Amino acid sequence: MHFDTPLIHGTLIKRYKRFLADVKLENNEIITVHCPNTGTMLSCSNPGSAVCLSTSDNPKRKYPHTLEMVQDNRTWVGVNTSRTNKLVIEAIEKELIPEFSGADSVKAEVKTSPESRLDLLVTQGMLDTYVEIKNCSLAVDGCAMFPDAVTVRGTKHLNELIRLKKEGFNSCIFFLVQRMDADRFSPAAHIDKVYAKTIVRAANEGVQVLVYQAEVTPAGIQVVRSLPHTVKHSC
Repeated sequence: MHFDTPLIHGTLIKRYKRFLADVKLENNEIITVHCPNTGTMLSCSNPGSAVCLSTSDNPKRKYPHTLEMVQDNRTWVGVNTSRTNKLVIEAIEKELIPEFSGADSVKAEVKTSPESRLDLLVTQGMLDTYVEIKNCSLAVDGCAMFPDAVTVRGTKHLNELIRLKKEGFNSCIFFLVQRMDADRFSPAAHIDKVYAKTIVRAANEGVQVLVYQAEVTPAGIQVVRSLPHTVKHSC
């Protein structure tokens, strides 16, 4: 994915009220921007960090600028979670995800029960795979981790994937690591023990666990490789 118009560079002053951030532009102007990320953005919301913003031409938007990426540990981190699913779909269509090679169709926002909706349904011939995608922006000592805050909703999604697998469908939890300073992935058990235990149970039940890394630059974002993970199967 390439940005159609050049991103605007600035410096993060603070993030607040979850969906807002104040940014100082290169001309010293201070603006408030939209932050489309429901997580804590742990490690990538420090005041003084370099940031990049996109600009919307929608006249109805109160804040026309969107926080796209933040620099942490000298690497750009993609924090606009509204782009995550589109990046994965694009990667599937470009045959960058071998596990989904030859996909006949990719359907987004699939209702799986009256209470649940998952991100994708990937069809490969006679094989249907339900996919839930999570954006991973946290890295600790070279290890990408998810979640960065307790996520009841994330655990609910894992349980839905387990249910579908038990009913005979293929199901997958897909983590997109939007930073290049990680070489592996692990559930953040120190942040959410319930989620970490549930993903191990999901793997034991046959839910596929995929972790891919995206290179994030002001020019664009591209899925580049898979990463090993430490979601272990217990005895």
